[in-house]
Amino acid sequence: MKVLQRYFTSEIVRSVLFTLAAFLALFAFFDLMNELPSVGRGGYKLQHAFFFVLLGLPSYAYELMPIAALIGTIYTLSQFAARSEFTIMRVSSMSTMMTAKILVKIGLLFVIATVLIGEFVSPKSAEFAEKVKLEARGSSISQKFKTGLWSKDVIRAGADGASGDIVGSRFINIGEIRPDGQLVGVKLYEFDRNLHMTALILAAHAEYQGKHTWRMADVVQTDFVNGTSTEDITTAIATKKFPSKDLVSEITPEILSVLFADPDHMSAYNLWSYSQHLAENNQHTERYDIAFWKKLVYPLSVFVMMALALPFAYLHFRTGGVSLKIFTGIMIGVSFQLVNTLFSHLGLLNTWPPFFTAALPSTIFLLIAIGALWKIERS
Repeated sequence: MKVLQRYFTSEIVRSVLFTLAAFLALFAFFDLMNELPSVGRGGYKLQHAFFFVLLGLPSYAYELMPIAALIGTIYTLSQFAARSEFTIMRVSSMSTMMTAKILVKIGLLFVIATVLIGEFVSPKSAEFAEKVKLEARGSSISQKFKTGLWSKDVIRAGADGASGDIVGSRFINIGEIRPDGQLVGVKLYEFDRNLHMTALILAAHAEYQGKHTWRMADVVQTDFVNGTSTEDITTAIATKKFPSKDLVSEITPEILSVLFADPDHMSAYNLWSYSQHLAENNQHTERYDIAFWKKLVYPLSVFVMMALALPFAYLHFRTGGVSLKIFTGIMIGVSFQLVNTLFSHLGLLNTWPPFFTAALPSTIFLLIAIGALWKIERS
């Protein structure tokens, strides 16, 4: 059994890596063709385009890993069948269940690789790629918005500003976010629990100091005293100026980066933390909840794809052979991606439970694989 495990592992891993490399080369070519029209704008040069495309490959590797596992496993098992190796293994008392256990152990390697890429490599590379592109062009992130970037925050009663009961809310408007993370043209509109405006704070720029603290420079703060009669309205407004002032906020650079990132390219931790932030501010979290559960469920789809590949070892085509099986595997992989994306949108539109939305496509294809294996066992 150990000999078969090593043999299956070496052959399948080699085939999957080759398939993944082929897919990555193809997508890199398409991305490079897409970037070429931008070369020459500002300081964006050909080397920046190559670097941008290279940094986008981890995201593709994460998305394509289940399909590569499917095609690579189909190819390997088809080769075994074509060379009659699989027939000899079956005659030597290797059952379908034993084969499935071998594939599960191999699939665990790809699941771990998918998790590591999706959690640590892909989000960082995608963020760095966007930063490289913006720096080369000499532009900023929030230039995509005519009125700047808007976000909502809460005000807490604790002495440190980060703990205690919520005593109010704060709306933040940022004119520009530079690639180095500095905020330019910051406006804070603060309200109490009754939605009475208590302060307007303007700052030329702000830099993150860590521990949920932003250091604002050239600050002008206007305080409003509510409940004052119209005769005393002039005394109800007080304006102060500060060379610098610290702002304690739940808004961090990670949360700001989420506003520009595709949820499918974010880590599960960032999705969870941003969803918690939205919930605290009474905002909709469905999109990020679905993306969070997809992030947890998607690596397990490698097992589903390899389960779908197993029946191909028992199929014998008179014409086409291995090429026909591989083409069928590609169609199954593309169908899985389409169904996965479709259910994400359907779940968001119909407010389905996030876990149900994320897990349903994999469950459907797993049932298909089990049905195919059952039919083969009965025949």
